[in-house]
Amino acid sequence: MVNVAILGFGVVGGGTARLITDNREEIERLTGDTVNIKYILDLRDFPDSPFADRIVHDFNIILEDPEVDTVIEVMGGSHPAYEFTVAALKKGKNVITSNKEVVANFGDEFLAAAAASGVSYRFEAAVGGGIPVISPIISSVRHNKITEVRGILNGTTNYILTKMFSLGESFEDSLCDAQERGYAERNPDADILGTDAARKIDILTALVTGKLVPTDKIHTEGITNIRKADVLAAEKLGMKIKLLGRCIIEGEKVFVIVAPFMLPSDSALFGVSGVYNAVEVIGEPIGSVMFYGPGAGAGPTASAVVADLTEIIASGRNYAVPTFTKDEGAASDISELVCASYIAFDGACEACVKSVFGEVTFVESEDSVAFVTAPMSEKAACEKIARLISERGATLKSRIRLV
Repeated sequence: MVNVAILGFGVVGGGTARLITDNREEIERLTGDTVNIKYILDLRDFPDSPFADRIVHDFNIILEDPEVDTVIEVMGGSHPAYEFTVAALKKGKNVITSNKEVVANFGDEFLAAAAASGVSYRFEAAVGGGIPVISPIISSVRHNKITEVRGILNGTTNYILTKMFSLGESFEDSLCDAQERGYAERNPDADILGTDAARKIDILTALVTGKLVPTDKIHTEGITNIRKADVLAAEKLGMKIKLLGRCIIEGEKVFVIVAPFMLPSDSALFGVSGVYNAVEVIGEPIGSVMFYGPGAGAGPTASAVVADLTEIIASGRNYAVPTFTKDEGAASDISELVCASYIAFDGACEACVKSVFGEVTFVESEDSVAFVTAPMSEKAACEKIARLISERGATLKSRIRLV
């Protein structure tokens, strides 16, 4: 019998407990062993829960129990998740997490601690919810020459953008709808400002490069400035706007960025809508491979957590992910990234635009002069935007990069 403890009895913790219980026979068939939830750590009591007798309030009870083989951390946030994880690993217990924040901040330290103790630290559920992406990258894809990993990594923002495209709603109305449906938190900043996606692309970058980038070094933009006019412009261009996390590898340079991008209709990510997520891995000789599915929620996330658990049990505690190290300089200066851009100005004329940007493709717009530039470096694009503002008195309305 394998005894586990769950840290946190919220949406994901409750879903994990139910999945382990309801699928007990299937887990035993796959692993050859049974799983027992011995403890559930939470600040609250749950007298009406079928797991009420497992609730404890002191982590040391779990830490000092030699029968607890694996700790499942689904608390969220960096602290006390960090302290609990380090203590459990040093005590010789496997740790599984869905907490992308703590992985992005301390994953290198956890992997080193797990290796030192001869146990596993696994985090499949930290990226993409129920989408199996981390294990395939490690076992089946990483040996290719990866040139890019990009993905729609946040279901809330993808739902909002889908509403804006399908119904022509404003950002504000789409956000309110997402909150009413429970897709967005009351404070949605981590989603709409791109923070959540930045943590996830950080983890994916570490897997394919071996370098964990401090999240504050990742160029991060959200979707709060996307206008209905931008949505209409994208439709006229045959494109859609998606918030993407991208790790672009060009020789020795690694660009890591989270921002809205316009995608052409032949992109693998073009049709990913609603709360669904997708990760595309591009490399040689494999070409393009996409992982797609529900990105959040109790069921999908619990599925990924339990998948990690069954792997640990079936592998006899010998499964390990590659190590990666934190590197302050791993991400290249984003000013060198080259791409085309959709730009909209108020107070500029077409002749003015051409005089600064050269040949562009104009897009019909009711409230601005909108156009698509030729591919150019981020530095060049920013300099030209600043020049049009200073020389012509124009006001920048929008700037969205193209994939």
